[in-house]
Amino acid sequence: MSLQSEHGLFSPVRIGEMDLKHRVVMAPLTRLRANLDTDVPGDLMVEYYKQRASDGGLIISEATTITPDNRGYLGAPGIYNDEQVAGWSRITQAVHAQGGRIYLQLWHVGRTSHEDLNGGRVPVAPSAVPYDGLAYTRNGWVPATPPRALSEDEIQDVVELYRAAAARAVAADFDGVEIHAANGYLPDQFLQDISNKRTDRYGGGVEKRAQFLLDVATAVKSVWGAKRFGVRLSPSGTFNGMGDSDPESLFDHVARRLDQLDMSYLHIVEPRVKGSQDVERMEHPIATARLRKLFSAPIISAGGYDGQKAEAVIASGDADLVAFGRHFIANPDLPERLRAGAALNRYDRDTFYGGTEKGYTDYPFLKALAAE
Repeated sequence: MSLQSEHGLFSPVRIGEMDLKHRVVMAPLTRLRANLDTDVPGDLMVEYYKQRASDGGLIISEATTITPDNRGYLGAPGIYNDEQVAGWSRITQAVHAQGGRIYLQLWHVGRTSHEDLNGGRVPVAPSAVPYDGLAYTRNGWVPATPPRALSEDEIQDVVELYRAAAARAVAADFDGVEIHAANGYLPDQFLQDISNKRTDRYGGGVEKRAQFLLDVATAVKSVWGAKRFGVRLSPSGTFNGMGDSDPESLFDHVARRLDQLDMSYLHIVEPRVKGSQDVERMEHPIATARLRKLFSAPIISAGGYDGQKAEAVIASGDADLVAFGRHFIANPDLPERLRAGAALNRYDRDTFYGGTEKGYTDYPFLKALAAE
């Protein structure tokens, strides 16, 4: 079935100051193919993003480290020095040459890190609450190092790291930036009370736990201006050991406050996924439909979508765009395939994280298959 509804997935949409020709978004996808020593994007990443750029379509980059002092995954790219800016500039140039647009996702992993990735430095977090999970190092997946709590002065230093990274994204010719506040990374750790035990201005009630994210968003806005940045949330997410005693009140408040910042969009991860895995159900399924009532700018919805589900959520008005992850990994020409109702390549989960061009830039295009 072809998806060409006049007001559906392949209708134009405006987000912030940017006009898009369709509503199929490439989700941020951690692939760990940057230089392992420098976090610099290289030739392989240039080809990967070039393949997936479409005329008038939006790509949100993979999560990109804003500081070498708190890295979570060996092979993830950075945006904390000039060499990395130069590497990303080659990618933005390649995407723009295809008529595409690209936002950079800004990433601080907080407690989900290991000292071996940080030059021996202990990871930082809102509170000294250990993460019972793994970090990806030169020794493979190893238990994360228990974090230490940030002081209030150090929190301001981290906010400045986001501001500096946002400025480097300007230098790299991105079209905007997205703050990664989902999936159990640092802003999410501040938001949810399972990981935030502070009693100062950054902890306690939902207003105080939301303050760090709001400070970061304000800093990013000071660089990019209104309508040039977004925020990604996973309101029901339990990935990376997350959870909250009252998620409804928390994320309702966050959505209302973000709505006041004149952002490009709010990017919401649906509760049917946990990282790259599907889940059966969640206890507190806060999803796009709930937050749509509280946020007036465009909403991108992500999480386990196929073409029909994407068309349905746009038709309902709950979302304005839909982000695809695993299907974009295996189908560099995903918008074309969805528009034509064509079969999709199957993704190879074993090649998601790290490696070579296998499972990265070697998936076939629809045109190539038709020519066989």
